[in-house]
Amino acid sequence: MSIWRTKSVEHSMADTEDPEFKLKKSLTALDLTVFGIGVIIGAGIFTLTGRVAQAYAGPGVVFSFAIAAICCGLAALCYAEFASTVPVSGSAYTFSYATLGEMIAWIIGWDLILELMLGASVVAQGWSSYFETFLGEIGITWPAHLGYGDTFDLPAFLLVAVLTALVAFGIKESLRVNLVLVALKLFIVLFVIVAGIQFIDTDNYQPFVPDSAPGTTGEGWLHTPLIQTVFGAPGVYGVAGILFAASLVFFAYIGFDVVATTAEEARNPQKDLPRGIIGSLVVCTILYMAVALVITGMVKYDQINPDAALANAFIAQGKDGYATLISAGAVAGLTTVVMTLLIGAVRVFFAMSRDGLMPTALAHVNPRTGTPVRITLAIGLVVAFVASLTPIGKLEEMVNIGTLSAFALVSIAVPILRKNRPDLERSFRVPFSPFLPWLSAAICVFLMLNLTAETWLRFLVWMALGFAIYFGYGYRHSRVGRGEGIPAEDYSAR
Repeated sequence: MSIWRTKSVEHSMADTEDPEFKLKKSLTALDLTVFGIGVIIGAGIFTLTGRVAQAYAGPGVVFSFAIAAICCGLAALCYAEFASTVPVSGSAYTFSYATLGEMIAWIIGWDLILELMLGASVVAQGWSSYFETFLGEIGITWPAHLGYGDTFDLPAFLLVAVLTALVAFGIKESLRVNLVLVALKLFIVLFVIVAGIQFIDTDNYQPFVPDSAPGTTGEGWLHTPLIQTVFGAPGVYGVAGILFAASLVFFAYIGFDVVATTAEEARNPQKDLPRGIIGSLVVCTILYMAVALVITGMVKYDQINPDAALANAFIAQGKDGYATLISAGAVAGLTTVVMTLLIGAVRVFFAMSRDGLMPTALAHVNPRTGTPVRITLAIGLVVAFVASLTPIGKLEEMVNIGTLSAFALVSIAVPILRKNRPDLERSFRVPFSPFLPWLSAAICVFLMLNLTAETWLRFLVWMALGFAIYFGYGYRHSRVGRGEGIPAEDYSAR
């Protein structure tokens, strides 16, 4: 059997009815939309916007958000078509298994695990920062050496532990908590926009796009965007800075693809998934750009405090009470992001385990909770330790390169599946295919090239580890390769 063997759509759909691996169908269109907004609005607004504006783009970070949104919008169309056509857990991993072959599916699944687990760790660290800010605002001091930026980040560890228990308990119960926290988070974001407008000083927008500065974004070529290393472009600000910032703020948009990982648990996936994916992305893009304008208008870009930027912007205006409210909202808001990313990581790992590419025993669903408890606990433990022990600022780019590579491959897969399986019912279709899918893939690759050489080296190490696991275990234990449960003629080798 070939590494290019594919898993038919019919096989994927049949697996969803296997009692051992069957997930509970309980999610509505509202659940999916809230799910998407809950994960997208988070680190991008509360932690990343101010830091990127201060270090790389100035007020021009608004353009960075627009570029990242265009990239995500094109990818979202591709995800929406796939998710409505193949409503199975695993998101891009499952889609590519039906089109590009097993090895590409493995690569995408491995990238998604990187994206979602590290994403949850990054946001848990941001949560810890706002948690300590909030405690400070109400007069409580957190123990030294056990907080944000310290050797062991205890708040981040405890957050992930509690959310892991909640996710293991049940998807519907998790989203009930998510709904309440998302409502609070949206209120805080709108409050920031409305309250912040009165403190905008238009002089802070001058220059809106600061002049390009020579040098690099860090020390040495390893910390310079790969495309700048090759062509010798300026390191920060200007057009180059905006493009580099776009590759960073892209992290703010990850999440809409997580909606696709819950396809198997949606009651009416053909209609609800496209609405949840595209609707949440549109709402969040508008809010992101509005907040970016507010924060760079309130504080001169080179004076923005990169830690808990929104709260500190109001403190600089003498509005400590506002800062307390924002910190409380950020604590609630970032909680939903960590929880949603954990759910996504669990569902991707679940799909890979069910296919035999990871140990199948892990994929067994608990009959009481309707969730894969073993996988949930294992992933939660890893995320908790990564969040509490990893130096701040080292994870975002790794999340982005994993996400962008998955987006590029999903975009390529859309026209391939249309050609190979024109008979499949598609309740949503990407317009102007194959042009838009190819454009989506090209933009994703361009943003990847704007990430640092160090990130690329780490990514290559991660991929080498993934290939070792695939050829050492996954290839030999693949259910498709062994022909389990489905007649041999339902498989194809490419």
